[in-house]
Amino acid sequence: MGGMTESNEKTATPDLRAVPAWEQRFRAPRVSLPEWAEEAPDRSLFVSNATGTYELYAWDRATSAQRQVTDRPNGTTDGTLSPDGRWIWWFSDKDGDEFGVWMRQPFEGGADEPAVPGLAPSYPAGLAIGREGTVVVGRSTDEEGSTIHLVRDGAAPVEIYRHPESAGVGDLSHDGSLLVIEHTEHGDAMHEALRVLRTEDSSVVAELDDSKGGTKELGLSVLGFAPVDGDTRLLVGHQRRGRWEPMLWDVATGRETDLRLDLPGDVAAEWYVDGTGLLIVHSFEARSELWRYDIATGALVRVETPAGSVSEATARPDGSVEFLWSSAAEPASVRSTSGGVVLDPPGQRAPGSVPVEDVWVEGPGGRIHALVQRPAEGAGPFPTVFEVHGGPTWHDSDAFASGPAAWLDHGYAVVRVNYRGSTGYGREWTDALKHRVGLIELEDIAAVRAWAVDSGFADPSKLVLAGGSWGGYLTLLGLGTQPGAWSLGLAAVPVADYVTAYADEMEALKALDRTLFGGSPEEVPDRFEASSPLTYVDRVTAPVYISAGVNDPRCPIRQIDNYVDRLAARDAVHEVYRYDAGHGSLVVEERIKQVRQELAFAARHLGTRPVEG
Repeated sequence: MGGMTESNEKTATPDLRAVPAWEQRFRAPRVSLPEWAEEAPDRSLFVSNATGTYELYAWDRATSAQRQVTDRPNGTTDGTLSPDGRWIWWFSDKDGDEFGVWMRQPFEGGADEPAVPGLAPSYPAGLAIGREGTVVVGRSTDEEGSTIHLVRDGAAPVEIYRHPESAGVGDLSHDGSLLVIEHTEHGDAMHEALRVLRTEDSSVVAELDDSKGGTKELGLSVLGFAPVDGDTRLLVGHQRRGRWEPMLWDVATGRETDLRLDLPGDVAAEWYVDGTGLLIVHSFEARSELWRYDIATGALVRVETPAGSVSEATARPDGSVEFLWSSAAEPASVRSTSGGVVLDPPGQRAPGSVPVEDVWVEGPGGRIHALVQRPAEGAGPFPTVFEVHGGPTWHDSDAFASGPAAWLDHGYAVVRVNYRGSTGYGREWTDALKHRVGLIELEDIAAVRAWAVDSGFADPSKLVLAGGSWGGYLTLLGLGTQPGAWSLGLAAVPVADYVTAYADEMEALKALDRTLFGGSPEEVPDRFEASSPLTYVDRVTAPVYISAGVNDPRCPIRQIDNYVDRLAARDAVHEVYRYDAGHGSLVVEERIKQVRQELAFAARHLGTRPVEG
């Protein structure tokens, strides 16, 4: 694919001023936070949509040269650098189906080659590349379950772990002698346990499992081994006090060091490169901020960032911190504590949008946090889009998003609800959706809907329920279980027929569903029936628009077809759009097409403003 070239010579960027602002936000070039190679920190890898498709790019900071690494019709975002910076690894699937193999390419450019010859295609389940050449690859298939394979010095891969439940690669120690894996052998896919193995012989060094059974499960996550040879401390995320926070676990001695950071909300961390401190990412009430924690003294020092959301951050060898920041009103940028923007994409910057307002509503399970945006002009009540986030273990934040901004440009208000099941509000809030899947989330959305109507904010005759993935699932379920509440529904890549979705989805998601429902469809059929949109499809009265990727392994197309067939059988007002991709598209023009169709569908059926452009 050629050698390194200057970024401003690689591709011409279009004049965004020729299209409306909502399209400009999608088309404007953007970049991810650059990953850097541990032993060659001037060598970086990032994702950009500069060519109109999200692909991987190499960046040599010493020369400022950049080049496009991958070039595939449906895009590429899953990649990493080897510690020495010589190789770029990237995951090659087919048209977004997430089933494939790891490839690699020299950093300077050249032919792609299979990174681990001898491993058959699979769903990825983690990857760790050691400084001394050891490679550990996690895999998942419907037939084999989870397997982990170790490769040394280019030899054939050796299987060192296998289990039918979900598991994946956590991290390699700095000297490559230890490997930590995350597993769910206890059958709870929402709360992982940890096992440390010696890479020399796969023998077990240590175990850490906080799961307690019943409804009091506690999860763990791998945040990384100390970046020092011979240091056996592992940074671990835990939920022992009802939220995510870090601790240090010496896997050789078993000693656990509780950090007890006095910060509300969820706390994540990563190592500074000398192993003496931690970069803390603190998330609370839909915003995030950064801190530096000194391990020896326990001192916690604020790392200054603007108000909004830090979606990614990394500590550089010189002690500076680079981070990807945005707010609902201001597009994302890669910044540094040493000053200025680190990596500025070519071309014009995306237009801003309007800020969010915080709304707290009393709900059946406690106070519900919603983020509300009103259009720049006009007074309520507004036509309103309830944009439901996916996950479900995710949350909406004060971060820039082109989709909601497009609705605001067309005169709609936007409401985003961090319903029970969302992260960032404590473990009990996240875990609350079990067994009454979907129905609990919709109770919270209904409470916020009532506030929006009763306060005069939202026009009750123009209420749109919309979302993608889990948000698309909740949209279809809400249209059927709350048929009088919604004027229109927009569901992207949704679960529509839960039993068929379970049969066709990837194995890791089957494990998650068994955790959420308390069993498989054969074991708890009543729960699956109560939570499946197909059960209520004949009660849907609002016009519904559905978009779906035909190669989607997460929300497969057959179960969506079943739902659409039921709508068509009774001449319900609906449109369905199928496109050649997986769980969403990485192609900018395809994403714009989908948003344009959603805007037009809403305008036709609600009598709202026509689509601009």
